Amino acid sequence: MFATASRSNVSQRQAGVYQQVHVSSGVMGASAHGLIGMLFDGLLAALAEARGAIRSRNVAAKGKAIGRAVRIVDEGLSAALDLEQGGALAADLRKLYGYVALRLTHANLHNDEAALEECVRLIEPLRSGWAAIADHAAA
Repeated sequence: MFATASRSNVSQRQAGVYQQVHVSSGVMGASAHGLIGMLFDGLLAALAEARGAIRSRNVAAKGKAIGRAVRIVDEGLSAALDLEQGGALAADLRKLYGYVALRLTHANLHNDEAALEECVRLIEPLRSGWAAIADHAAA
């Protein structure tokens, strides 16, 4: 039994290392447009993880997933905005990202799955639109 558990732990570590290498490789080879797409994907994944953690009443996993989501919004998406060149659109996105971060904090404090779903509804159209302009961004 100990050997099985040990092999399982090794497999989990290997999977974790593979995931880190895979993500690092993706980031290193990505365009600026691709990096923002990765941030959207990471945010949506963190929101799904947080929703699952709320349903399973796993407070630590919920906090970790929501914390990751807030960092993606604040340090990734919002920080990437260029208010000078982006004008009103960038300013509106900054406000939206601020609202999403506020709702994430609320969801964390109150185990509010509806707040997480609201964030998904706000972010998914941005992600879809961002993916749709990929060909134009590459040109």
